[in-house]
Amino acid sequence: MEGLLDWLFVGVWVGALLATFIPVVPAGFIILGAALLHQALTGFRELSLPLLGVLGVLTLLSSLVDNIAAVLGARRYGGSRQGVWGAFLGGLAGLFVLPPWGLFVLPWAGALAGELVAGRPLEAALRGAWGAVLGLLGGLLGKFLIHLLMGLLVIQAIF
Repeated sequence: MEGLLDWLFVGVWVGALLATFIPVVPAGFIILGAALLHQALTGFRELSLPLLGVLGVLTLLSSLVDNIAAVLGARRYGGSRQGVWGAFLGGLAGLFVLPPWGLFVLPWAGALAGELVAGRPLEAALRGAWGAVLGLLGGLLGKFLIHLLMGLLVIQAIF
Protein backbone atom coordinates (compact mmCIF):
# COMPACT_ATOMS: atom_id res chain seq x y z
CA MET A 1 0.00 0.00 0.00
CA GLU A 2 2.85 2.39 0.79
CA GLY A 3 4.26 1.93 -2.69
CA LEU A 4 0.95 3.03 -4.17
CA LEU A 5 0.91 6.08 -1.90
CA ASP A 6 4.47 6.93 -2.90
CA TRP A 7 3.56 6.84 -6.59
CA LEU A 8 0.38 8.79 -5.90
CA PHE A 9 2.52 11.58 -4.47
CA VAL A 10 4.76 11.47 -7.55
CA GLY A 11 1.71 11.77 -9.82
CA VAL A 12 0.31 14.74 -7.91
CA TRP A 13 3.74 16.37 -7.85
CA VAL A 14 4.17 16.03 -11.63
CA GLY A 15 0.68 17.47 -12.13
CA ALA A 16 1.52 20.38 -9.83
CA LEU A 17 4.78 20.98 -11.70
CA LEU A 18 2.79 21.36 -14.91
CA ALA A 19 0.25 23.56 -13.11
CA THR A 20 3.07 25.90 -12.09
CA PHE A 21 2.65 27.56 -15.48
CA ILE A 22 -1.01 28.36 -14.85
CA PRO A 23 -1.02 31.65 -12.91
CA VAL A 24 -4.03 31.01 -10.65
CA VAL A 25 -3.14 27.47 -9.52
CA PRO A 26 -1.32 27.34 -6.15
CA ALA A 27 0.99 24.51 -7.19
CA GLY A 28 3.28 24.91 -4.16
CA PHE A 29 0.35 24.44 -1.80
CA ILE A 30 -0.77 21.40 -3.81
CA ILE A 31 2.69 19.82 -3.42
CA LEU A 32 2.76 20.61 0.30
CA GLY A 33 -0.77 19.23 0.70
CA ALA A 34 0.17 16.05 -1.17
CA ALA A 35 3.21 15.60 1.10
CA LEU A 36 1.09 16.11 4.21
CA LEU A 37 -1.58 13.72 2.93
CA HIS A 38 1.09 11.13 2.11
CA GLN A 39 2.49 11.58 5.58
CA ALA A 40 -0.93 11.14 7.21
CA LEU A 41 -1.78 8.06 5.15
CA THR A 42 1.54 6.37 5.93
CA GLY A 43 1.25 6.92 9.66
CA PHE A 44 3.64 9.89 9.90
CA ARG A 45 6.68 7.66 9.41
CA GLU A 46 8.44 8.85 6.27
CA LEU A 47 8.82 12.64 6.40
CA SER A 48 10.59 14.36 9.27
CA LEU A 49 9.25 17.46 10.98
CA PRO A 50 12.23 19.57 9.80
CA LEU A 51 11.55 18.46 6.21
CA LEU A 52 7.91 19.45 6.54
CA GLY A 53 9.07 22.83 7.87
CA VAL A 54 11.38 23.28 4.87
CA LEU A 55 8.49 22.39 2.55
CA GLY A 56 6.33 25.01 4.27
CA VAL A 57 8.99 27.70 3.85
CA LEU A 58 9.53 26.73 0.19
CA THR A 59 5.77 26.91 -0.39
CA LEU A 60 5.64 30.46 0.95
CA LEU A 61 8.74 31.40 -1.03
CA SER A 62 7.21 30.06 -4.24
CA SER A 63 4.16 32.25 -3.63
CA LEU A 64 6.29 35.36 -3.19
CA VAL A 65 8.78 34.74 -5.99
CA ASP A 66 6.21 35.39 -8.72
CA ASN A 67 5.21 38.81 -7.45
CA ILE A 68 8.70 39.95 -6.54
CA ALA A 69 10.18 38.91 -9.91
CA ALA A 70 7.44 40.68 -11.88
CA VAL A 71 7.95 43.91 -9.97
CA LEU A 72 11.75 43.70 -10.22
CA GLY A 73 11.60 43.01 -13.95
CA ALA A 74 9.23 45.91 -14.56
CA ARG A 75 11.27 48.27 -12.40
CA ARG A 76 14.54 47.22 -14.04
CA TYR A 77 13.17 48.23 -17.43
CA GLY A 78 11.33 51.30 -16.19
CA GLY A 79 7.89 49.71 -16.11
CA SER A 80 4.94 50.81 -14.03
CA ARG A 81 2.57 49.06 -11.64
CA GLN A 82 -0.07 49.18 -14.37
CA GLY A 83 2.31 47.29 -16.68
CA VAL A 84 2.79 44.53 -14.12
CA TRP A 85 -0.97 44.25 -13.59
CA GLY A 86 -1.52 44.23 -17.34
CA ALA A 87 1.00 41.41 -17.74
CA PHE A 88 -0.69 39.42 -14.97
CA LEU A 89 -4.18 39.91 -16.41
CA GLY A 90 -2.89 39.11 -19.88
CA GLY A 91 -1.44 35.88 -18.52
CA LEU A 92 -4.82 34.95 -17.06
CA ALA A 93 -6.55 35.73 -20.35
CA GLY A 94 -3.89 33.70 -22.16
CA LEU A 95 -5.15 30.58 -20.38
CA PHE A 96 -8.37 30.82 -22.35
CA VAL A 97 -7.42 32.71 -25.52
CA LEU A 98 -5.22 30.85 -28.00
CA PRO A 99 -3.59 28.43 -25.54
CA PRO A 100 -0.66 27.84 -25.29
CA TRP A 101 0.41 30.84 -27.41
CA GLY A 102 -1.81 33.15 -25.41
CA LEU A 103 0.32 32.47 -22.34
CA PHE A 104 3.26 34.09 -24.12
CA VAL A 105 1.65 36.81 -26.22
CA LEU A 106 -1.12 38.12 -23.98
CA PRO A 107 1.06 38.95 -20.93
CA TRP A 108 3.17 41.17 -23.18
CA ALA A 109 0.08 42.75 -24.76
CA GLY A 110 -1.45 43.29 -21.32
CA ALA A 111 1.75 44.86 -20.01
CA LEU A 112 1.92 47.14 -23.03
CA ALA A 113 -1.72 48.16 -22.57
CA GLY A 114 -1.06 48.83 -18.88
CA GLU A 115 1.94 50.99 -19.70
CA LEU A 116 -0.04 52.95 -22.28
CA VAL A 117 -2.91 53.44 -19.81
CA ALA A 118 -0.33 54.79 -17.36
CA GLY A 119 0.38 57.49 -19.95
CA ARG A 120 3.82 56.27 -21.01
CA PRO A 121 5.17 57.11 -24.47
CA LEU A 122 5.23 54.14 -26.85
CA GLU A 123 8.99 53.52 -26.59
CA ALA A 124 8.92 53.58 -22.78
CA ALA A 125 5.76 51.45 -22.77
CA LEU A 126 7.42 48.81 -24.96
CA ARG A 127 10.48 48.75 -22.70
CA GLY A 128 8.34 48.51 -19.56
CA ALA A 129 6.15 45.78 -21.09
CA TRP A 130 9.27 43.79 -21.98
CA GLY A 131 10.55 44.13 -18.41
CA ALA A 132 7.24 43.07 -16.89
CA VAL A 133 7.08 39.98 -19.08
CA LEU A 134 10.72 39.09 -18.36
CA GLY A 135 9.96 39.43 -14.66
CA LEU A 136 6.90 37.20 -14.94
CA LEU A 137 8.85 34.58 -16.88
CA GLY A 138 11.69 34.76 -14.36
CA GLY A 139 9.16 34.31 -11.57
CA LEU A 140 7.69 31.28 -13.32
CA LEU A 141 11.14 29.75 -13.70
CA GLY A 142 11.87 30.43 -10.03
CA LYS A 143 8.57 28.85 -8.96
CA PHE A 144 9.17 25.84 -11.17
CA LEU A 145 12.62 25.27 -9.67
CA ILE A 146 11.25 25.60 -6.12
CA HIS A 147 8.45 23.13 -6.91
CA LEU A 148 10.96 20.77 -8.48
CA LEU A 149 13.10 20.94 -5.33
CA MET A 150 10.08 20.34 -3.08
CA GLY A 151 9.14 17.18 -4.91
CA LEU A 152 12.69 15.88 -5.05
CA LEU A 153 13.08 16.38 -1.29
CA VAL A 154 9.94 14.36 -0.62
CA ILE A 155 10.86 11.67 -3.14
CA GLN A 156 14.30 11.32 -1.54
CA ALA A 157 12.61 10.78 1.83
CA ILE A 158 9.93 8.32 0.71
CA PHE A 159 11.81 6.09 -1.74
